Amino acid sequence: MTNSELERERDYVERLYRRLDDVRQEAEDALAAVRRQTPGGTHQHRSERDSFARIYEDRIAQLREVDERLAFGKLTPQSGSVRYIGRIGLRDDNRDPILLDWRAPQASAFYQATAATPLGMRARRHLSSKGRKVVSISDDIFDESLLSEQVSGDSALLAALTAQRTGRMHDIVATIQAEQDRIIRSELRGVLVVQGGPGTGKTAVALHRAAYLLYENREQLARSGVLIVGPSRSFLQYIEQVLPSLGETGVVLASVGQLYPGVDAQNEDTTDVAALKGSRQMADLIKRAVKSRQIVPTEPQTLDVSGERLVVQPQLIADAMREAWQSRKPHNVARVTFNKAALKALARQLASQLREQGNAIDDSDLSMLREDLRSSYDVRVALNTAWLPLTPEKLIQDLYARPTWLASLTPGWSPAKRALLRRSRDAEFTVSDIPLLDEAAELLGEMDTVSDARKREEKAQRKRDVENAEQAIQNMDVEGMVSAEALAAGFAPSAERLSAAERASSDRTWTYGHIVVDEAQELSPMQWRVLLRRGPMRSFTIVGDIAQASSAAAAASWSDALGTLTTEFRLEELTVNYRTPSQITDAAERFARAHGLPITPSTAVRRSEWEIFRRGIDDAGLLDAALAAVQEDRGIDDRGTVAVIADDALVPELYQHLRTALGADVALGSASLARPISVLSPQTSKGLEFDAVVLVDPDSIERAGSRGASALYVAATRPTQRLHIVTTGAQTLG
Repeated sequence: MTNSELERERDYVERLYRRLDDVRQEAEDALAAVRRQTPGGTHQHRSERDSFARIYEDRIAQLREVDERLAFGKLTPQSGSVRYIGRIGLRDDNRDPILLDWRAPQASAFYQATAATPLGMRARRHLSSKGRKVVSISDDIFDESLLSEQVSGDSALLAALTAQRTGRMHDIVATIQAEQDRIIRSELRGVLVVQGGPGTGKTAVALHRAAYLLYENREQLARSGVLIVGPSRSFLQYIEQVLPSLGETGVVLASVGQLYPGVDAQNEDTTDVAALKGSRQMADLIKRAVKSRQIVPTEPQTLDVSGERLVVQPQLIADAMREAWQSRKPHNVARVTFNKAALKALARQLASQLREQGNAIDDSDLSMLREDLRSSYDVRVALNTAWLPLTPEKLIQDLYARPTWLASLTPGWSPAKRALLRRSRDAEFTVSDIPLLDEAAELLGEMDTVSDARKREEKAQRKRDVENAEQAIQNMDVEGMVSAEALAAGFAPSAERLSAAERASSDRTWTYGHIVVDEAQELSPMQWRVLLRRGPMRSFTIVGDIAQASSAAAAASWSDALGTLTTEFRLEELTVNYRTPSQITDAAERFARAHGLPITPSTAVRRSEWEIFRRGIDDAGLLDAALAAVQEDRGIDDRGTVAVIADDALVPELYQHLRTALGADVALGSASLARPISVLSPQTSKGLEFDAVVLVDPDSIERAGSRGASALYVAATRPTQRLHIVTTGAQTLG
């Protein structure tokens, strides 16, 4: 019975792969046909051809990414035909469904049905595959009459949990649990906070939710995109393959150091500097800094205009500034209004002066006089001195490098507080500088502004492009594959062939349809201001654990953390620990409670066969003891991954010691998570998971700053199998 059931499933999955290959070939043939079209004709025709080529290229990429474990489940309903569940939906040549997308409403029972609440299902089957071949099946029976017909087997969830880690997160689409599925399918609108302790699957839930929202709200989110923000580049490297494996490739992934286009900040400030830069008072400081660059002269100025000496009173500049301020536009944009007003007033003054000298000047000559003024070196210097165009980078660099100017802007600050911001003009921007650059950019605006007439023409052209795209979609018979808005994006003469995600990541003013924030408890008020500008509709999925907050600017509660973003949010809690064995979870939670951390208690679903390993240094040094712990773990199982986690100050020395002894198997930080052994600080380990963790001198981690206990809690909960503690002192995590 078992073999016949397995063969039956293999036959069906082979049929699905044949259909997948056919669909992929159809897309490749369509792409080839589009590329064969002659490049002549109107620009509109060439743009349509290029846009359709991009559609087929994206479709082919999607079909390639879902090849692994294409189908993973089967539902047997009480009435009707069986439903196979997979990464994407497939139909046969007659347009009948043969594979149901896991995000479809009809697939929800695969994740939510239980024996007590079967949701109209008689049974659920898990299909485990290697490559394109089904290797095993296991059943959950809801109808007792099927017990003799169905196949029992190892739990798909347990198999996934005990599988070795590879340095990359895998999707959990085949093993999503009911509490996770409810959160994943929650509605798009509003702010959803997902709170959960280590190992509860918060990140996986957030990524699958992004894929679900893109499926359920395709038309809306295809235009604006989805942004996923993570704590570090190593974290993004860890999760980057999850969404493509779920059939979604159009999502923007960014670390908090990459939220300002053109700058990829990796270095962190010291704790006290990061706390100051992350505080709300920096927004007021930058606002004052911008305002201070609009300067009314204190004395009259004598300007040379084509040999004519013109005395300009400070009031003329002040009046022009007042007119610019009334526009309520950003600094660089309002500067255009200031210049126009100043030149207009100067032209009237110059005309009056020339008339007094006996020259015949009428109103028709004013435009010529304005050009003379505009080309005058003295006039340009005077206007730029009063209202200089600025870049965000220069403003922030000047703020740090000019102590006298900073002191004039912060009369209530102490010298020690100002000194925290002091640095050279050529110093690299840090992660904490990114929100300050963005704040400055918001207040300054673009330096090269587009005229209102040009904006109106672009809007009208956009409307025509959408109308043309709608007709083209009908002509090409690709309804449902692309929206008219997305297709029209490639029609502009200067448009690069970029996806919405690619355009969004390079445009600071882009606003997203939805934003997912992982490890959100770490964000500062200034970082939340950046995200609010990226998502003004306040559609967010916010994932984190207040107990794991370790940054200097982190808040003590979600209400405090989200004060910049909203006062209303929906809170969901994950309470089942799928990653961490119970003996490690219990020890970590006892430590957290003893140190007053606001944890969400969780229940581990399994216990590993290894108790926590404890190693004192004895006569050996700390580095040698850490090496011995790594070697001991590799002796237990050398196929998985090991993280060696220590305080930041110890990491470089520890890495060199392990690298000398173990060679290229050892990587530092985020250099390569695919290496078997990674040496990390608690901060860089955040959000990651490993088969084993060697925790080196946990006391030094706990002592490192006011958030040391949280950092240690994070580090201790990274393993899926084994935890080694190398300690110089008393029992930690006892």
